[in-house]
Amino acid sequence: MKHLIIVAAIALCGIMMTSCNGGNENNNEVAVQADTIANDKPPILVAAERYLADSIAPSYTPGEHCIPIIPMTCVDGTDSTDVKVWGSFWVFNYNVVGDTLKCVSGGDHSGLMHMRKVGDTYEVFAFEQVADGAGNEASARKIFGDNYDAYQAVNSDETYREKARHDAIAEYVKENALPVKCYQDYGWPAVDL
Repeated sequence: MKHLIIVAAIALCGIMMTSCNGGNENNNEVAVQADTIANDKPPILVAAERYLADSIAPSYTPGEHCIPIIPMTCVDGTDSTDVKVWGSFWVFNYNVVGDTLKCVSGGDHSGLMHMRKVGDTYEVFAFEQVADGAGNEASARKIFGDNYDAYQAVNSDETYREKARHDAIAEYVKENALPVKCYQDYGWPAVDL
């Protein structure tokens, strides 16, 4: 797995969702926005966060707080039994030390999540991950297909990633009333929230 050096992220209030090449944009929009929960997060975002926290985060060194970051490249909601969500999904575990969230572990899990609606929520029932190492580009091209360029645009924009990560952490801190003022990656200066 790739470990934290540079972070890909997205602000939870500004999720980038574009129609997939060849898909019906109106159907995608309806599927994504049909049901929103009280805090206005789309249910597919909630499902992706839950999956990352429950299924991916435990493979890392545990922390007191898990903060998934969900940059979605493309959402195809044309089939409600298999909603496809492509993205550069990140998961990070943190401990609170004084007034700082210290990152203890995390990494990128780019790929394609397959979701289905269960009641008023969604669940991830399959996840195709991009390979690490030498097979990375070939597997990313295969998984993202016609959406590879959109994925690369999100995944390679360091300024966007850092701002989005900052915003997502700030929202998590606010939602959970954490007594922190900044976050910090090992070996890097703390970043004010």
